[in-house]
Amino acid sequence: MSARDQNQEPEAKPQPKSRGAFRYFASFDTRWRDNDRYGHLNNAIYYELFDSAINQLLIDQGILDFESGDHVFLVASSGCHYFSELAYPDKLEVGLVITRLGNSSVTYDLGLFKKGADHTAATGFFVHVNVTRSGYRPAPISARDRVAFAPFITSN
Repeated sequence: MSARDQNQEPEAKPQPKSRGAFRYFASFDTRWRDNDRYGHLNNAIYYELFDSAINQLLIDQGILDFESGDHVFLVASSGCHYFSELAYPDKLEVGLVITRLGNSSVTYDLGLFKKGADHTAATGFFVHVNVTRSGYRPAPISARDRVAFAPFITSN
């Protein structure tokens, strides 16, 4: 172990977050097929829900046009921390907040709640990169889209 590694503080253990940590919410129903053989939501479903909530925000704000837009957002990085089990037939809510708006990227902090719960059953993050539809090359986020993102930014 290097001297640098020995001097670093250990990372804090992730903790559930409250609803107040988020600025946008999307609701989702679970489906029977979302459960795995252990009787709870399969891990991949958490990522699907996070991705769906982000895309719902982008569509609601007029930032993403799947049919004819000249740009799209691609996932560059993601992660998830699990705190309590969820399962069909739970009703769920995904909260999100933008923690960083870069030149061509957006970092989302996400929370998955059982409907009506005060604290997250899981938290996650996604980093999106804005790319041109033709060629998938990183592109600056437009001034119009920055204005649309603004109400959902918590820090930058």
